[in-house]
Amino acid sequence: MQSELVLLHGWGMNQGVWQLVQPELTFFYSGSVRSIDLPGFGNSNSCPSPYNLHDAAEIVSEQLSPGSILMGWSLGGLFALYIAKHWPNKVAKVILVASSPFFAEADDWPGIKTSVLEQFKEQLVNHREKTIERFLAIQAMGSESARDDIKQLKHLLNQYSAPKSEALSAGLNILQNDDLRNVFAHCPVPVKAIFGRLDALVPYKAINKMAALNTEFEYEVLDKASHAPFISHKKEFLSAVKSML
Repeated sequence: MQSELVLLHGWGMNQGVWQLVQPELTFFYSGSVRSIDLPGFGNSNSCPSPYNLHDAAEIVSEQLSPGSILMGWSLGGLFALYIAKHWPNKVAKVILVASSPFFAEADDWPGIKTSVLEQFKEQLVNHREKTIERFLAIQAMGSESARDDIKQLKHLLNQYSAPKSEALSAGLNILQNDDLRNVFAHCPVPVKAIFGRLDALVPYKAINKMAALNTEFEYEVLDKASHAPFISHKKEFLSAVKSML
């Protein structure tokens, strides 16, 4: 039986973001395709307390059939890698979308500046909506269709419940502190990825660093895409996914 393809969204988002590509994925993939909400986001009922990557990933793993293909966008990519490491029977392959095993900038590792993440955390306390909007703007930065991308994302997101505050702040903590480079380097299943060359959150320079960690890592870079390639460059994105399934 074909593996189920499971789509995991990013921070502040929900499964709605996949609606633009899910019909096509369902059309050309012979197995079933499903998108799920990460704990505390969208219509997810469960939210671990305290919220950490292990407990949240365990909740997601319980919703998976054995041997699933996990496609994780951004924060969803960290979940995919973590589940592949800790519940390997559930995962046959990981496809990262604009995702990195470690999102924060560190010595000799390109990523998001700590000051930017701290700022987001501060703003989140008083201006939740604004913070998510700003994050959407950063995601679309560099894309020729940035304004349309943001509009589409907002429309898709609003069809589901708003994220829980604890999931939002914990998600930022995970992006800032959870370093899965070792997991990525020794992942028990194949890892493939699709990147946008103009991505401000997963810098282009990080890709070579990732390739150096895992010699079997295969990836495609979409030249004009930013952090949401499945929205801004849908056709190229689908063609890349097709070759990786």
